[in-house]
Amino acid sequence: MYSIDSDVTNEYVINKSKFITKLYYVDNVEEVASVLNKVKSEYSLANHYCYAYIINNISKSSDDKEPSGTAGIPILNVLLKNNLNNILCIVVRYFGGIKLGAGGLVRAYTNSVSSALINHIVKYNEGYKIRITFNYDEINKINYLLKDVNVVYKEYNDNIIYECLILKDKYESIKKELNSSIIESCYIKDTI
Repeated sequence: MYSIDSDVTNEYVINKSKFITKLYYVDNVEEVASVLNKVKSEYSLANHYCYAYIINNISKSSDDKEPSGTAGIPILNVLLKNNLNNILCIVVRYFGGIKLGAGGLVRAYTNSVSSALINHIVKYNEGYKIRITFNYDEINKINYLLKDVNVVYKEYNDNIIYECLILKDKYESIKKELNSSIIESCYIKDTI
């Protein structure tokens, strides 16, 4: 699965129309409305706010008053072609006075999104975030067992607590060795 490494803003101009592409990593559909409202407020004089998103392989697109099929679907097609997930793409358009026609709009929205994605796609590997609580006398064993695991948090009090990000393929073998519980599923970012 792929997504983006950070929020992205990219500007593309064709025949005096300005297309501002905004890319956001999103975890759920509820975030979409909030981000869309923020963008509409930020670019309040724009003519169109076309968008598409893919979240957990659920997708939606909107032409926002552009001719049907000329904006939202081309945006979505670029996201799908790049095998992206957990992404929201909003293209803000300021009309420049020259009509582009249906084919011109499709090309403009497609090129705007494609150019915004350059150098921002990352691969996400499925994994787990686990929390391990153990005694001080087990620290050497635990550290050896987790030598190839991303330990993101350590706490030393009466007991030791580690929070780790573990790739799915390593999780089962480590789980057998540990008496721990899964806190939540997550995705571990691995830049490509």
